[in-house]
Amino acid sequence: MNYINWTEITGLFSYYNLLLLFQGLGITLALSAFGCMTGFLSGFVLAVVINTKARIIAPIRSIIHVYFFTFRRIPFLVTLFLVFFISQYSGLRFSTFTVALISVCLIAAAYLGEIIRSGLESVHPNQWESAATMNFSYLQTLRYVIIPQSMTVVIAPTFSFFVMYIKDTTLASQIGVMELTSASKILSDKGYSATLVYAVVLLLYFLVSFPLSRLGKHLERKIVTARHH
Repeated sequence: MNYINWTEITGLFSYYNLLLLFQGLGITLALSAFGCMTGFLSGFVLAVVINTKARIIAPIRSIIHVYFFTFRRIPFLVTLFLVFFISQYSGLRFSTFTVALISVCLIAAAYLGEIIRSGLESVHPNQWESAATMNFSYLQTLRYVIIPQSMTVVIAPTFSFFVMYIKDTTLASQIGVMELTSASKILSDKGYSATLVYAVVLLLYFLVSFPLSRLGKHLERKIVTARHH
């Protein structure tokens, strides 16, 4: 049985080991933050398009529906390998980080787009009709009437998705991305106690995920309070 001693603890928290861990954490945060932010913006645009009633873009709406349905049901790991092999066979030869980032964006846009679409549709039809009687355009209706009311529905699942995807980016290690889980594997291979290493990793994930979930709840309460006022 391996025992954790003080020498091992001080060795694990040496400068270069900490640098490795924080580099892995930085890549994890970059994948999660940039991927999810890009996915949110893309999903918002797709949700706005899918919510229109114009017949001329009916084929585009159908494509978006298929995209939402498909990528919300494909596991992240499968998407990761799919993008990786497409980049290899097409000759583009993306870096593993770029492959992981594209995969996160694809999944995030599908999930967040569906969340935003549900939020837009949760607003009562009378609100749309009232905006139409005031001669608001579609974009004006969204900006001034629909989006503010849909935020209470959108914020909670959006932040839950962010937190979930911070943890799911560990799968990027399967194609060689040096994120936090990969860094912990390297330290374990060096002979440090796996219990100690993964306890540190767990703490780092908690320090990132918990404030993010609390921020989501705070924003949700703030918006609800503002609407009541």
